[in-house]
Amino acid sequence: MTREAIAAAFRAACAAELAAPKPGNVHCFRAGHGMMVADFTRSAEAAAPALTQPGAPLGARIYDAVVATRDAVGQNTNLGIVLLAAPLAMAAAQGGDLRAGVGRVLAAADLADAALVFRAIALAAPGGLGTAPRHDVRAPARVLLSEAMADAAPRDLIARQWVTDFADVFTLGLPALAAARGREWPALAAYLAFLAAFPDSHVRRKHGETVAESLRREAARWPARLAAAPDPRALLPALLAWDSALKAAAINPGTSADLTVASLFAERLLR
Repeated sequence: MTREAIAAAFRAACAAELAAPKPGNVHCFRAGHGMMVADFTRSAEAAAPALTQPGAPLGARIYDAVVATRDAVGQNTNLGIVLLAAPLAMAAAQGGDLRAGVGRVLAAADLADAALVFRAIALAAPGGLGTAPRHDVRAPARVLLSEAMADAAPRDLIARQWVTDFADVFTLGLPALAAARGREWPALAAYLAFLAAFPDSHVRRKHGETVAESLRREAARWPARLAAAPDPRALLPALLAWDSALKAAAINPGTSADLTVASLFAERLLR
């Protein structure tokens, strides 16, 4: 797949995610958490060249994308997206089976990649990032990314993707998109599938396990409701009411949104 096609697929995935009314997250119907849709659009444009740089190693793609995003919008809007999109972009450029390619990309990451990914995470400073007893990103990287991500995977869904060859993207996100294809906002179906399946990592970091699990239980009522709706647009008032309540409580299911972008990106790469 060409660099131009991969970059176009990435930008399209980001746009599709922003077009869906994702409760608690930024979308075209409503801003939130000090961010607007334009911030994410500019971030996608800024990150795409770094994510698709021919011959660049994984760590460099991630670090350069985070730097470009900071230069463009002055805040962290897409660290999780970048961490998920970079292995997908590399695998697509190499050709062959996409999921197997992701596995090869992740397995090949070396200590230099780990050092750059640690620097990228520290630079982005995602909300709720604390210190870790092992493999703290503010300290020099002394282990491969596979070990660092395995240590973080029980508490972080993005790290979990890195140690499972993106299992949740391929077995949950992509099927949710496929089931909703042809209906309004397939990205919303994927977002709700992730939000209902797991306590959102970003919410858990900022608000704790109890709030994250309560949100997951609330979200679990929505996938079947969305699927059963003759016209998903009829649910917009209820979705926006939930959106308002979450944003009033500063609850942003950002990890579920990141996984949605990754699923949309993978879907386009598989076409």
